[in-house]
Amino acid sequence: MSSYRIQGATGEWEVVIGLEVHAQVVSNSKLFSGASAVFGAEPNQNVSLIDAAMPGMLPVPNEECIRQAVKTGMAIGAQINRWSRFDRKNYFYADLPQGYQISQLYHPLVGEGTITIDADEKAGIKEAKTIGVERIHVEQDAGKLMHDQHPTRSYVDLNRSGVALMEIVSRPDMRSPAEAGAYLRKLRSILRYVGSCDGNMEEGSMRADVNVSVRKVGEPFGTRTETKNVNSVRFVMAAIETEANRQVDVLESGGKIVQETRLYDPDRNETRSMRSKEDAHDYRYFPDPDLLPLELSDEFIERCRAELPELPDAKRARYEGELGLSAYNAAVITSDVETARWFEALLDATGKTGPEVGKQASNWLISDLFGALNRLGKSIGESPVTPKQGAELLGLVADGTLSGTLSKQVFEIMLETGDDPAKIVEERGLKQTSDTGAIEKVIADVMAANADKVAEYRSGKDKLFGFFVGQTMKAMGGKANPGVVNDLLKKALG
Repeated sequence: MSSYRIQGATGEWEVVIGLEVHAQVVSNSKLFSGASAVFGAEPNQNVSLIDAAMPGMLPVPNEECIRQAVKTGMAIGAQINRWSRFDRKNYFYADLPQGYQISQLYHPLVGEGTITIDADEKAGIKEAKTIGVERIHVEQDAGKLMHDQHPTRSYVDLNRSGVALMEIVSRPDMRSPAEAGAYLRKLRSILRYVGSCDGNMEEGSMRADVNVSVRKVGEPFGTRTETKNVNSVRFVMAAIETEANRQVDVLESGGKIVQETRLYDPDRNETRSMRSKEDAHDYRYFPDPDLLPLELSDEFIERCRAELPELPDAKRARYEGELGLSAYNAAVITSDVETARWFEALLDATGKTGPEVGKQASNWLISDLFGALNRLGKSIGESPVTPKQGAELLGLVADGTLSGTLSKQVFEIMLETGDDPAKIVEERGLKQTSDTGAIEKVIADVMAANADKVAEYRSGKDKLFGFFVGQTMKAMGGKANPGVVNDLLKKALG
């Protein structure tokens, strides 16, 4: 449970949070038309007669969009409704040419499921927690309005009109901004594993409506507000904190919370009222007369189930059990599907299995590669080093060709040149040496140059051993085998 509380003048307040996440479905075409659903086209390029609501145009459901939503429901252990129906949600807005949105109010495609968030002591989440998901329904997106500097002119772009969305509605089970952030990150991870949504919040393909209310601990739920279209995890957490504190201030000053729709302004870190909150009856929902109910066959459902990948929680458990990864390493690697795929390609390229290679590969990935990518401002998908090259580098360390220090030098050169590690080692003479004669000669020189420290070491200052190791490695340009150096130094100094 989270220990998040807001301390007011009249006592402690608890925050109650629910999220409605709109996730754009990955598909080539829109939900009810053959127009392209690809992001980034010139305004009004991806618009069919159906999207523009021309008279006589009839919608036809896109099977791929339905399949993606069903797989998403399966990934969160949700009930898949074999019979569902589309409804018309009636309202006027300039970027909604039909005058209604096709959605699913009464009979959604996906019923109840759950998402488990992990403990995070730093964030104040003391133990894992299961968040209920009430439903996932499929609906079409609206277009986009753009306003210029002229006070009376706006432009409508219908490229997004009709694009398939999954609306994933949580239960009001979250009690802190940290829990909401963890829920959103976990949901995004699952969607990306399934391949049903790319989770790109910056492009608007995943955004959240944030429902917030406050109450004294143990009391009934308070009146909620809905903050619309928040487009990053950080902003969702900030919006919750800001709105919860606003509500506490209103209540403690004797006011009442009005059920309304609000907007979050990240520049001012404030929420502002947009309009009073509508209820379902305000939209005059009724079954869409142009669309038959969706009836899913057993074959379709089983095909969807067979296409599900290994999901993040199962993959993490396997990494800990079979590969011996630490809980931290396993969590980091499985949190994003691209990272998990890169790691598995790395393991495959080593040609080995088991805990030894798993630990070595995960440590290198998280410390060396992630550090370099962070420095370069690149994602794992933009890595200048391939999994095959990474495996080759790890192999050169394992067979004694490279020491840990030399491997870091070779890795930096790989980042700059893109060359394979074996080629770099050969061309630049970076191979580790285990030549005992050469190492013994350097040790003798080091001891002769530091006779006073030799005497101190022999009189009991054992900590000086590291000094002699460092001097020897430095004299050999980091190319000496550390194990051989340690053995020979102990013999010489003893």
